[in-house]
Amino acid sequence: MDAVDNDQDNHQEHGQPDQLLSDSEGGSESRAGRLTPRQARRVRVVLASVMMALMAALLVVRLASRTSVLVVGVYGAALILCGIVIKLSRHGRTRLGTWLLGIGLAVALAADWLLLP
Repeated sequence: MDAVDNDQDNHQEHGQPDQLLSDSEGGSESRAGRLTPRQARRVRVVLASVMMALMAALLVVRLASRTSVLVVGVYGAALILCGIVIKLSRHGRTRLGTWLLGIGLAVALAADWLLLP
C-alpha cells in the first residue's frame, strides 16, 4: 500500500493524472471531493498531534487534583498511542492509525472514568 500511495503522490506532484484510482472509481470526477493520500496523512498527523496536546493538558489537570501512578499510566499510554498514530500516518497507514486513535483514546477515557477515583 505504501508503494501505491507514493506512486499516486508522484503522479500528482508531476501533474500526471491519477490512473490507479480513476479506472476503478469511474473517473476523476468522483475524486473531486476526496483527499489525496498525502493530504489524508497530514490530516491524521495534525489530528493526532492535537489529541496528544489535549491528553497532556488532561494529564496535568488530573495530576493537580490527585497524584496517582494510575493517572500517569492511563494518560501516558494515551500519549504513547498518539505518537504511534503519528508514526503510522507518516508511513501511509492512515486508516489503521485512525482506528487506533479512536479506539485507543476511547479506552483511555473509559479507563479514566471507570478506574480512577
